[in-house]
This record gives sequence, C-alpha cells and structure tokens, in this order.
Amino acid sequence: MQGKKPTLLKGTRDFAAPQVFRRNYIFDTIRHIYQKYGFLPLETPVLEHLTTLTGKYGEEGDQLLFKILNSGDFLEGVDSHTKDYKTLLPQIAAKGLRYDLTVPLMRYVAMNKDKLIFPFRRYQIQPVWRADRPQKGRYREFYQCDIDMVGASSLLCEAEILVMIHEVLLQLGIKDFTIHMNHRDVLKSLATLGGATNQEGALCVTLDKLDKVGKDKVLEELKGKGFSPAALERLLFIFDLPATQVDRWPILTKQLGLTQKGMQDMQKILDYVHALGLEEPSITLDPTLARGLSYYTGTIFEVKMKHTNWGSLGGGGRYDGLTDIFGLTGVSGVGFSFGLDRLYSVLEALDLFPSSMGSTTQVLLANLDPASEKWTLKALTTLRTNDIRAEIYPAVVKLKKQLQYAHKRQIPFVAIIGEEEHAAGVITLKDMRTRTQQQYSLEQMLQELS
Repeated sequence: MQGKKPTLLKGTRDFAAPQVFRRNYIFDTIRHIYQKYGFLPLETPVLEHLTTLTGKYGEEGDQLLFKILNSGDFLEGVDSHTKDYKTLLPQIAAKGLRYDLTVPLMRYVAMNKDKLIFPFRRYQIQPVWRADRPQKGRYREFYQCDIDMVGASSLLCEAEILVMIHEVLLQLGIKDFTIHMNHRDVLKSLATLGGATNQEGALCVTLDKLDKVGKDKVLEELKGKGFSPAALERLLFIFDLPATQVDRWPILTKQLGLTQKGMQDMQKILDYVHALGLEEPSITLDPTLARGLSYYTGTIFEVKMKHTNWGSLGGGGRYDGLTDIFGLTGVSGVGFSFGLDRLYSVLEALDLFPSSMGSTTQVLLANLDPASEKWTLKALTTLRTNDIRAEIYPAVVKLKKQLQYAHKRQIPFVAIIGEEEHAAGVITLKDMRTRTQQQYSLEQMLQELS
C-alpha cells in the first residue's frame, strides 16, 4: 500500500541549511547587540496556561490562540449537549501555545519578582504561534526577537532602544529605514481635537489601517463612525505633514499645544537619542501611528522601510500595568520586537547576506582506498583539533564522485592523500573554486586553510 504523500501544515515551513545559516546570521547579529546594551537572555516555555494567555490580546487575539486539547479522554465529564464553544473550551483545553513573548515575560516577572534585580533588562529570541490565515509573508509559526526593560519609567529607556534599533539595522546593512514614533497622549489629543473625546479607540483602529487603505478610505470610515465634517477638517493636518522632522515639529506643537505630555515626552526622548551620540537619527514623529492599543500606554514605535510596501520590520512601546493581571502592581516597562521574517526578506531582496555562508565545511578529505583511509583519518583529526571545519567522504568511491559532492555542497577545498602523497609526506589540496591544486605538508595546509 502506497503511503500518503507528506505535506506541511499551512503557515509553517522547513528551513534547509542555506536558510538556517542566514537566519542564524540575523539571530547572532541581534543577540550580540542586545547583550552589548546589557540585556540578559530569557527563555520561556512553548506552552502556557490558557488563563495566562486569554484576555491579554483583545477578542481577535483570543481567536488566534492555538489551544491544546487536554491529555487522555478530553471529553470526559463534558455535557454532550453543549454547543457553545466558549462554554466547552475551558472543559477540554487548559493549555495553549504562546502568542507572543510579552505576556510570558510579564508572567515570569510576577512569579520571580523577589529574585529579579530591577530594572530587569531581558532579551528573548524564540518562536510564537498564531492561528492566523496563512498568506504571503504571514505565518502561523514565526520568530520574534524581543527586548524589554521592566521596572523603569525613565524615558532614557526609550532612547536606548531607539539607538539600539539603529545599530542592529545598520549592522545588518539596512540603511533606508525610518522609526515612526507616536504617543498615546497624542492619540487622545487627536480624538479630543476631532470632537470625539470618548472615541479614541475608534479613531486609533481606523488610523491603524492608513498604510493599507489610504487617507480617503480612513476619512470615509471615520465619517461612518460619527466624526463630523468639521471634526475631520481639524484632523486633516495629520495626513499631510512634511517629510522632515524639522518641518513637522512646529505644525504638531501648534495643533496639539506645547504643553501636550506626549509631545514633551517625545522631545525628551529625542534629546536623549542625540546625547547618546546619534546626531541624525532616522526617527519621525507620526501622529497616525496607532498599534498595540490593548497594552501600550505611552510611546509607540514602528520601524518601516522607506519607499517600499514591505510593512513593519518591528514595533514596540511603553506599557504600564501589564503585570497587574498577575498580581504585581505599579510596574512600568518599555519594549521592542524585531520580526525575523521581515528582516530576512529585506536582506534577501537587497542582497545583504554575506556570501560566505553557503557551507559549514571548509575542506573535504577524499576517501581513496582502505590503506589511505587510515592516514586521512589522522589528518582529519588534526584539522578538527585546529578548528578547521572538515569532513571525510564516508565511503571509498571514485574521486570524481567525491569532487561532485564537494561542488554541490559548495565546499571550497578537497584534500587528497593517496599512496604517492603519503610516501612523499604531502597532501594535495584542490581549490574547487579555481580548479587548481597544490601540494602542502600538513602544517602548511593548516596555515592555508586558516
């Protein structure tokens, strides 16, 4: 009987060696810079109690949680006549896959508050899962690269994160980016300016669609939500701001007022950024930025590429009270998260990955015959002892086949030790890139490969 053809779950992916090398390059770059800024690593479990996860991401987020059926007979004790899934769910599933890294962090902080040193600076690079509809660039399993400072209310924290974002992107070779920054108090002021003091949520949800649907559609939707023509007229300035920060600032302060807390906070952050040595930061104050409204209470960040539709490379902001739900009150924090897949797409499209990541092996040792195998294994051990990435072809086959293997694997060198080489005390080293070869002693070959 023929077996069923294997397939992947939609929204998940396999990663072959070339992709893994490239992903690790991004991880290593981010991890190095996170650690340079004093952040400590943290890992949390794949699974969390559903009670930990539900109610933290809004109603839509709850729908996107992957729930895990209880072990054994998960239907035991369940009323067979129950049709409402909301009633049924707590009876058959008590666990779920983590939706993001922030809520597990808050749970961890609340559980370990007496052991941690505050402010607690942590970074976390792990996968998360969302039961979203798979589409191009959107997956059900993906990595987030988070940093957070928990227990610190100083705006210097925001400035450090903004400087660090610059360093990560520039280190990866990404230059044509902008960090959009806004503040919840600015959004509240816009709602008041639009005559809708109690409709901040409606305004923000609609503004969040600006990149996707455009200005006209946003204004049309706001009108449908009860914003009057006069109110919309007062809000038009946010859609037509000048490109440069120098020209934006006087317009924003005129419209929102010099005493507006959000504007004052963002000016203080920019002052800190300059003091940290970033004289010309790629930061723009964007009053239309509205994201993470279920938990961000102060500043909001989002990184976007200029002149492209790649979407966000990452986002973050300040949150107050996220640990309240776990019994730890009065804790403020600020964080940011890079999305690995977007970074990967940008580096690939702009050809920014280093060209030397195609193979882990520097040299393949040919396996010519049983007698030569003994000498070759001794050379192999010496190479590895000297941190040369080396492997031996495991079977005695024709040299042509071994060279083809090295070519397909993009291994740059093949070392050949036959009877003649052994008698002369040399090794023939073939350069697969130039198709040339030369004989060396083992010590000389070590120097050449190093």
